[in-house]
Amino acid sequence: MAMILIYSISLLIMNLIWLGLVFFALPGNWLIVITTCLFAWWRWDDGLFSIISLVVIIVLALLGELIEFLSGMTAARKAGGTRRSALGAIIGAISGALIGTVFIPVPLLGTLIGAGCGAGCGAWAFELSGGKDMEKSVRIGVGAGLGQFLGAVSKIVLGIVIWLIVAVAVFWT
Repeated sequence: MAMILIYSISLLIMNLIWLGLVFFALPGNWLIVITTCLFAWWRWDDGLFSIISLVVIIVLALLGELIEFLSGMTAARKAGGTRRSALGAIIGAISGALIGTVFIPVPLLGTLIGAGCGAGCGAWAFELSGGKDMEKSVRIGVGAGLGQFLGAVSKIVLGIVIWLIVAVAVFWT
């Protein structure tokens, strides 16, 4: 019984690390799902996870991706963005998250602000370089930035919910 407790705590710590990756626009929620499913398969006889709990975390991870994708895309499209701005927003969000983490010393918030600002700047720069005027490019950049920020916050909240579901499932039995 002591070993399963050590394994379970190790799973939760590893999943907490994966959750931290979500703040950097990396697939941390999916790493939580994969790690948990592998753990459940490995220790299935211990009865820590049900099929229902595993399906729920998979659905929540899918929902997080969908919300993030749709919020950024919808905001940029409403502002008149193209695929060019979407590419700029992706590049900007990743680099902005890294820069925000370093230069905005508020844990987690610096990364989110950096990702939102980076997405906005990336979309703005790519649209501007594609020939759109400054006002239109700025509007697209603001839309992409806000969409990225709201999508990232939603995905992080869902990641926390996924982590909590795993934690409850591990210690419920």
